[in-house]
Amino acid sequence: MDDLGRILVRRPSPRLAAGELTHLQRSPVDPDLALAQWQGYVAAFADRGWAVTEVVPAGEHPDGVFVEDTVVMFDDLAVITSPGVVSRRGEVDSTAASLDGIGGLTVARIALPGTLDGGDVLKIGRTAYVGQSSRTNPEGGAQLATLIEPRGWRVVPVPVTKVLHLKSGVTALPDGTVIGYEPLVDDHHIFPTFLPVPEEHGAAVVDLGDGVMIMSADAPRTADLLHGRGLQVVRVPITEFEKLEGCVTCLSVRLRRVAGDSVVGVPRQDEDRDG
Repeated sequence: MDDLGRILVRRPSPRLAAGELTHLQRSPVDPDLALAQWQGYVAAFADRGWAVTEVVPAGEHPDGVFVEDTVVMFDDLAVITSPGVVSRRGEVDSTAASLDGIGGLTVARIALPGTLDGGDVLKIGRTAYVGQSSRTNPEGGAQLATLIEPRGWRVVPVPVTKVLHLKSGVTALPDGTVIGYEPLVDDHHIFPTFLPVPEEHGAAVVDLGDGVMIMSADAPRTADLLHGRGLQVVRVPITEFEKLEGCVTCLSVRLRRVAGDSVVGVPRQDEDRDG
């Protein structure tokens, strides 16, 4: 199978169970099971032609596995974020260092007092929906707009009060349809097309390419719904990350190959076809 591009991932910290929580009660996390689930998640990409770059482990950072929050790709621009909680700000430098060996990228940063978590950015076409959450503030969104609007992107703020990040509540299918679990979406009318899904953990999908989506194994009815729309679905168990408000989007950053070793950020949902 042809190499579709590259993902950045970071293996879970042994301290994963101490990760930040905002909307959930803490429950026991099995670190061995978490590692096995992470390995299965990464294998789902590798089996479908994605190259894998592993960011340097950050054992001192319980949330480091949620690498999506540390960088957002816009074509060949890598925006290093400014995490909204102090405990995660030490994660970004190692993510930035992992981009040094990837050709063709321009790197920019969000700076304090602006905060921005990558999980709050949903890309559809040339529109970046930016969640205004407990982790991303208006200053962070404004800095992002300054960076990407000259490159032909449009930034749309979205209220997020019911879940941790925007992409905890909504992602998008390859045709741009936004999907989400309606009780946890503040205002779905912001999106041109919205499809409600029947399960909370069905709200997050990632586009693997060629009409294949990866999603949580904990959403079988949503998988059936997507099958009915002509999509193939790869279901992966991620229970230990869901206990920490994580989902399939949080665990990777996708870059798509353009020439030689150069790659660009996937310009769709992100799972969007961001997810």
